[in-house]
Amino acid sequence: MDKRCDWCGDDPIYVNYHDTEWGIPEWDSRALWEKLILDGFQAGLSWITILKKRDNFRTAFDGFVPERIASWGEADVQRLLGNAGIIRHRGKIEATIGNAQAFIALEERQGFDRFLWDYMDGTAQQNRFATMADVPPFTPLSTRISKDLKKAGFRFCGPTIVYAFMEAVGMVNDHLITCPCHDYVAKLARP
Repeated sequence: MDKRCDWCGDDPIYVNYHDTEWGIPEWDSRALWEKLILDGFQAGLSWITILKKRDNFRTAFDGFVPERIASWGEADVQRLLGNAGIIRHRGKIEATIGNAQAFIALEERQGFDRFLWDYMDGTAQQNRFATMADVPPFTPLSTRISKDLKKAGFRFCGPTIVYAFMEAVGMVNDHLITCPCHDYVAKLARP
């Protein structure tokens, strides 16, 4: 009998995210950037915390439009530090502004989507893990992407954050082989 990946438990928010978003390949640059930012905010916290606050984040960060956020300054940082609906962490907020600037430069140079998906030759990696214990917290590739993102000016994008991001945006299919989503996501490996 098929069963979902263990990490989502039975919380309806988590189950919906697992079944309808996690691992589905994302090809849109802005959506990829939003997810990377949210994964950075998740550092040190549980993903369910971010999911429950995601709409608040989208409102507070003006729809995660990098071109708007890139010009923000101290007044915006203070406004966000006063917003109880998000994670109020100065370093992560300031990193988001800097990451918007880095995103714009990468987007103009080659496209943020291309920057990321070129590591995968445009096709999602299909893993076949049987248990959560088999899933690595990071890989040599996530370490390489992390280093390259940092060289491009990004912050809060260490190898573990990048690997979680890669799983979430479908660059790697880490649904367990017992999960009904595994085969469905595998069919979406290439745009």
